[in-house]
Amino acid sequence: MSVAHVDDEEAAVVGNVEKALPSGDFYTGQWCDVCPHGNGKYLWTDGCMYVGEWFKGKTTGKGKFCWPSGATYEGEFKHGFMDGKGTYTGFSGETYKGTWVMNLKQGEGTISFVNGDYYEGEWRRGFQEGYGRYHWKNGNQYIGQWKKGLINGNGTMIWSNGNRYDGFWEDGFPKGNGTYKWPDGSFFVGIWSKDGKDQNGTYYPSDSPTEKFDWDPQQVFLEDLKDCKICGGEKVSIWPSEKMPNWFAISKEKDGKQRRRSDGSLSGFSMSSDFNGGSVSFGSEGISRHGDGSVGRLHLEDSVARGSSLQLKKPPTRRQGQTISRGHKNFELMLNLQLGIRHSVGRPGPALSLDLKTSAFDPREKFWTRFPPEGSKHTPPHPSSEFKWKDYCPLVFRTLRKLFNIDAADYMLSICGDDALRELSSPGKSGSFFYLTNDDKYMIKTMKKAEVKVLIRMLPAYYNHVRSFKDTLVTKFFGLHCVKLTGSTQKKVRFVVMGNLFCTDTAIHRRFDLKGSFQGRTTAKPEAEIDSTTTLKDLDLNYIFRLQKLWFKEFCSQVDRDCDFLENERIMDYSLLIGLHFREVSTPHTSGVSSPTGNGDCENGEAPRLSEDSNDQLVINSTRQSPVSLGINMAARAEKTVRKNDCQVVGEPTGVMYDVILFFGIIDILQDYDISKKLEHAYKSMQYDPTSISAVDPKLYSKRFRDFIFKVFVEDT
Repeated sequence: MSVAHVDDEEAAVVGNVEKALPSGDFYTGQWCDVCPHGNGKYLWTDGCMYVGEWFKGKTTGKGKFCWPSGATYEGEFKHGFMDGKGTYTGFSGETYKGTWVMNLKQGEGTISFVNGDYYEGEWRRGFQEGYGRYHWKNGNQYIGQWKKGLINGNGTMIWSNGNRYDGFWEDGFPKGNGTYKWPDGSFFVGIWSKDGKDQNGTYYPSDSPTEKFDWDPQQVFLEDLKDCKICGGEKVSIWPSEKMPNWFAISKEKDGKQRRRSDGSLSGFSMSSDFNGGSVSFGSEGISRHGDGSVGRLHLEDSVARGSSLQLKKPPTRRQGQTISRGHKNFELMLNLQLGIRHSVGRPGPALSLDLKTSAFDPREKFWTRFPPEGSKHTPPHPSSEFKWKDYCPLVFRTLRKLFNIDAADYMLSICGDDALRELSSPGKSGSFFYLTNDDKYMIKTMKKAEVKVLIRMLPAYYNHVRSFKDTLVTKFFGLHCVKLTGSTQKKVRFVVMGNLFCTDTAIHRRFDLKGSFQGRTTAKPEAEIDSTTTLKDLDLNYIFRLQKLWFKEFCSQVDRDCDFLENERIMDYSLLIGLHFREVSTPHTSGVSSPTGNGDCENGEAPRLSEDSNDQLVINSTRQSPVSLGINMAARAEKTVRKNDCQVVGEPTGVMYDVILFFGIIDILQDYDISKKLEHAYKSMQYDPTSISAVDPKLYSKRFRDFIFKVFVEDT
């Protein structure tokens, strides 16, 4: 048995050890190199404890995790997550026994609630979903289908008094065809709805001499279901995966023990004099200086090694874009935009129904509003010049915002609040300008007239698609508007409001825009100028992404559905935008490389040099809990790849893995295969391989896009 402190200068230890960590935590058990490997016990200073199997610093295999509240989990772990078969017993006595995937109940499982209720059946993403049975303490029970923790689909409710309902449900209530039966044999058959106006049916008495009179089907909603509330269960205070130490950072020398190179300069440890001016660069070992003498590079692993101090104080974050303040050339346009959206969203309208009439999608369904500086009956006075405001299909976009669960007040506050918009530094390839709201929730893009026509043409199909598939990856549109400036120019500025895919506290360290085409699909920036805001392209991609089995199946299905929709609408030139966050910088799951590399070869062992701001966000935000859905905040593994020749579509896997968080979605979906794209295809086909260029027929584009994406995303085995 060897006893040592982690910060002692020691060679790799193999065998049983006891280690006191600088944080006050304590580990005893088997050890290999710089982290636990084998069986071991870890005690945290806050009272949490893990006893069980480890693999290269992560809880993997069978083990038991205990919370200071008295809650416990005993079962299988994988890469630090509760994953596999296991039993969670809460501090209140609530118990779940079944399968887990990345901390979430998934598959078959049984839960006994502290109030005496219990559920046995299928789970998905932590909620009852699929087929299951819920038994209430009072004797009532439901057997049938579930969705997101609510009774949904076909099922049977049996009350303790012998009454029962067989039929369809929606969000916990009977909806659609159903039959209500009494023990004496009488029954009611009809269409059920919580709204009594939509309900109708027929009552059939039994042969019994006792008949029921004046029975109202609404009694089921008002009385019978009162005692059938679904127990929500207790919340887990913190997941075991969030407690995993960064062993690579801990193994670094303590504060003040900075490694020095032979020339006396600090190796991989430097700070820029201006946090907001930090840059990401890839190159030779060591540090480089800007013209003013300030240091401009920082090794990723050294930044994480200082994580304890970074967590105490968050430095100013580097934000994309230039704030549009007074004096900016587009300041008045921003004011017009904010006034118009406040008018559109705040205007009272009829009660919304998700079933829209065809007339709501009519291209002629647009409304002009005049905004004089002195104000009018419907508009407020303002300091800007007079302008006109146009709303396209306002009822459709209002309903879309409801469908996407966008609160009207929050929407107006984000876009029209006291904070100014930010203009991205350069227009897109199409010539459009992009603006971000201060809270990063929404992106506003200026549009050409042709793009507006495409969006309005495909709006009915788009609406039906996003309504049918809640996990769609296509861009979410919230509003389509136009500002017409007065004066001699009579300039019209059309723009669309979209969701920002990267609205997250999690730092995005790499961005990729993937189309599946290769002609010209590489970043034009020199490697030294690439930073965390640079969008890399197909030929820059040096990873494949490994998704959990269930996520991978859902991903493939949704990509197929989205591509079918875009192909049917004759759309091409879209891409999959990917944001990549490295969860931590630790020893990879294979030897030889110690941290994620840049866009060069993985064999050189270089660490990426991220700006000071990006590194701080890496430490501060990597353990925050956020909602998870397809394409949003998804935990995965990224495997390094290397292209051995220019003909390779995707590089060869190297076996070097990193735990990452992924954000992705399909963007730029408003380019149809018009005459200009057909001419571009004909012209470029004479110069290059026709299959390698972006401008191709939508059917070919869809097939090529899918083939490429399904090589980049694979199932994690």
